[in-house]
Amino acid sequence: MEVQQVLKRLAGRSIAVRLAVSAVFWSFAILLISGLILAALYRDNTERAFDQRLLVYANTLASNLVTPGDPDRDLGPIGDPRFDLPLSGWYWQVTRPNGKPGDIRSSKSLFGGQLPSLAPVDGSAKFGEIRRGYGKAPDDRGLRLVERDIDLGQEGRFIIRIGGPADEIDDSARRFSFALFVTFSLLGLALGFTTLLQIRFGLQPLAQLRRALGAIRRGEVERIQGEYPRDIAPLASEINLLLETNREILERARTQVGNLAHALKTPLSVVVNEVENAPNEVATKVREQAAIMRDQVNYYLDRARAAAIAGTLGTFTDVEPVLSALARTFGKIYRDKDLQIEISAPPTARFRGERQDLQEMAGNLIDNAAKWAVGRVDIKVKVIQQDERPWIHLIIDDDGPGLPEGAREEMLKRGRRLDETKPGSGLGLSIVSDLAALYRGRLRLEASPLGGLRAKLELPGDGS
Repeated sequence: MEVQQVLKRLAGRSIAVRLAVSAVFWSFAILLISGLILAALYRDNTERAFDQRLLVYANTLASNLVTPGDPDRDLGPIGDPRFDLPLSGWYWQVTRPNGKPGDIRSSKSLFGGQLPSLAPVDGSAKFGEIRRGYGKAPDDRGLRLVERDIDLGQEGRFIIRIGGPADEIDDSARRFSFALFVTFSLLGLALGFTTLLQIRFGLQPLAQLRRALGAIRRGEVERIQGEYPRDIAPLASEINLLLETNREILERARTQVGNLAHALKTPLSVVVNEVENAPNEVATKVREQAAIMRDQVNYYLDRARAAAIAGTLGTFTDVEPVLSALARTFGKIYRDKDLQIEISAPPTARFRGERQDLQEMAGNLIDNAAKWAVGRVDIKVKVIQQDERPWIHLIIDDDGPGLPEGAREEMLKRGRRLDETKPGSGLGLSIVSDLAALYRGRLRLEASPLGGLRAKLELPGDGS
């Protein structure tokens, strides 16, 4: 489960992070396994070399036994003075199979002690084989032992045991392991550094492509420029083709919208002119319906224009100047109320869309708040990161009578009005909601801390 959670977290990371983690993990695993194998091989070779030294001493003792003379005589020195130092860690011992204690001859270093036997206790040992292993010295120090058998014919059989301090093997293996650790650590750091350089160099074309897309989104350029490797060049070409196709589709849509506007407005104008001076009730009704049709045509043509513009890239509008201008305008319109319109907006806040659309949405919301406010309207702008992109939250509060919770959703529908005595067509909030939806935003109505209504408009911001 923990491995799955780690893999799940890595799935959302960048390619560079995933490559770096993967490279570090496998490099560490390979270096660790290699280090363990090398340490084991070195210890094995050290033991073999140590055993060879012990076998040389054993062969010297065997030669002394084979020399004509009394086999029970003193075997004399075997070439290393440490065998004569008491408890030096270097020992030899010669005994007969199943011999009595009096048959044992040993080095002075044993100081009356005995070396442990390496023969299996079940008696399965073959005579003549060389046995190797570890044991304990009389002073409980660890020993590396070599044991061999020798047959002198009429003189009988002997068992030769040679022991040396196992600390020498351990110390040598420990020094090698430390040197190996230092070497592999430096090698790991070097591999990690070079891996990061390789990842940075290898992913540089992708970073260049990302910067090019950011420039297109900010409106600095219209297409991806520059040369890319063969692996990425087709992607850049496809994106350029997609952008050109999108521009062509939008241009055709705008042309068709303009043609539709002329095709509808001209007949409507003729109808209105024909019935302008007609006195009967039918003419009056025709004028009313023609006016409604004209409003509807203008409304949906504006929405089509906004939808086309919302699909384009590179259009941004500073929020604070637009709100300040609207606040001054509505302060003059509702000067009889002596309204206090306060604005709090960061100067860096930018709306990803047309200035005219922001003016229409914010203007309708401020107009609605000023219309119902008693004396105060607060306008706040916040920039919030959502899905790794900035969003503009425009919050407008008033101290008016507010709106019941059940009626808030109804007010977002076209033509719905709370009070028929107030001027207006009932299209303001629905226009804001529809226009925000075109930018993948939304409008929400909530209770205001000032006691009235809060309008919260969420719109895409500048991601640069």
